Amino acid sequence: MEEEMKNLKGFKVGSLPTLFYIPNFISDSEQVHLIHQIYQSPISKWKSLKNRRLQNWGGVVHEKGLLPQNLPPWLTKITKRICEETGLFPSPINHVLINEYLPDQGIMPHQDGPAYFPVVAILSLGSPAVMNFTPHSRLKESSNTGRNTAEDTNSDKVEAYNEADVCSDIHQPSSILLMPCSLLIFKDEAYSDYLHGIEDNNVHQLDKAVNIVEALEHHSQDPSLLVSEDTLEANCAQQFKSIQRTSTRISLTCRVVLKVHRNLFKF
Repeated sequence: MEEEMKNLKGFKVGSLPTLFYIPNFISDSEQVHLIHQIYQSPISKWKSLKNRRLQNWGGVVHEKGLLPQNLPPWLTKITKRICEETGLFPSPINHVLINEYLPDQGIMPHQDGPAYFPVVAILSLGSPAVMNFTPHSRLKESSNTGRNTAEDTNSDKVEAYNEADVCSDIHQPSSILLMPCSLLIFKDEAYSDYLHGIEDNNVHQLDKAVNIVEALEHHSQDPSLLVSEDTLEANCAQQFKSIQRTSTRISLTCRVVLKVHRNLFKF
């Protein structure tokens, strides 16, 4: 695992610990194939939520572990590659959430449930978006206030906070520009000490994005960004203030549930 971490050092972005962004992790043709497989899935695989819809693969995540189902071959292939090339997962990825976001849809700031090993790999398809990382309120010296509990898409509980409760003098919010075909990985402190979310807006601001150069240099032909050669410099953050979301984005959130139960009655 140490060797794989050395390989990932070149993909670390920003000052937030253990946050990695790999542009063009898959090719355009691989992206087309994955999107085709997702939309070829039975309509019953889709679950409609308030602001998006999703597919759950790998089984049901229960508070005591995973009631497993085998991943289909097309998902097993990409998750195996993620495991092998990152070296960060203790076992094969066994749970994938596929979220579909229309241009004005996002997801509230949240943390993934305790059932997961603290490494998340998110593969982005279709359209760019900005993911925001906000310090957990417990990082403040003052006591937590304004806490409420919400239910995540996989029935694990996550905690949502008022904006005033997630500020910190030491730990500052930051953002990641997620381009199609890219892989975002966050673990350890970035997993446990920060909330992550996407705004319900078809315009996403880039003022706090820490990976603009890394994200844009591989997408100079993207019409929603209109990147030119002179923007691929340190001042490109000044040139691009926002992105316009014009089409559907699909994300594959890949994780490992450590506790697997073959039979509910054995709990």
